[in-house]
Amino acid sequence: MPSSASEPAVPAIAFGGVSKSFGDLTVLKALNLAVDRGERVTLIGPSGSGKTTVLRLAMTLERPTAGDIRVFGESIVNDANGRPLKPSEEARIRRRCGMVFQQFNLFPHLTVLDNLLLAPRSVLGMSKAQATELAIEHLRLVGLESKALAWPGSLSGGQQQRIAIARALVLRPEILLLDEITSALDPELVAEVLDVVREIARTGRTTMLIVTHEMRFAREVSDRVVVFDAGHVVEEGTAEQIFREPTSERTRVFLRSVLER
Repeated sequence: MPSSASEPAVPAIAFGGVSKSFGDLTVLKALNLAVDRGERVTLIGPSGSGKTTVLRLAMTLERPTAGDIRVFGESIVNDANGRPLKPSEEARIRRRCGMVFQQFNLFPHLTVLDNLLLAPRSVLGMSKAQATELAIEHLRLVGLESKALAWPGSLSGGQQQRIAIARALVLRPEILLLDEITSALDPELVAEVLDVVREIARTGRTTMLIVTHEMRFAREVSDRVVVFDAGHVVEEGTAEQIFREPTSERTRVFLRSVLER
């Protein structure tokens, strides 16, 4: 995606030689991946291939064993002297990202509206009136303005996930990370959540890094698809190229396995 003349031509997020190990288990091996501003990139591949780890590293929920990660050109790993970032600097850069998890993680003792008010008030220092206006705007975006005063436990799984998307968007992140956001849902609820993401992708300029097993959705929404296996990239290309003419036999086997279910 082209940047404006006032913006440096740096990716929204870039992984440079990133590896991640948990003890003796290496789950990510020397990953080099860049996502341009406004680009929608989907990571696919078998479970355990390292996809979710990529998102958790981007959100600073995990620290890489090796390599560097940059968000709009700024390292989220080390400062200019090679020392780990201070928590305040890490938090400042992390605010440019929002993440939606497999589980909804809504606070059950707070109403839907209060769940959305937390971040604008605590992170952005907004007044309650300002934060409420912003929260209602995003509830309207996901089609759930009428549920503002409801308790999360009274909502369906699909509604709760749509609320979780609204909560991630309320800080207006420049990068949206979506981690298997339909995997905890009953099949009949999947479409309503994916429709919300499709609309965000269609109308916005938010950079998206998506992990999903919903292949039709991946094909529709992605500018680029990256195929993972055993902690490394097998191949990458446009959605049409990956789904119509994959070059790797490993990709062909994986796609057959998920598309024939």
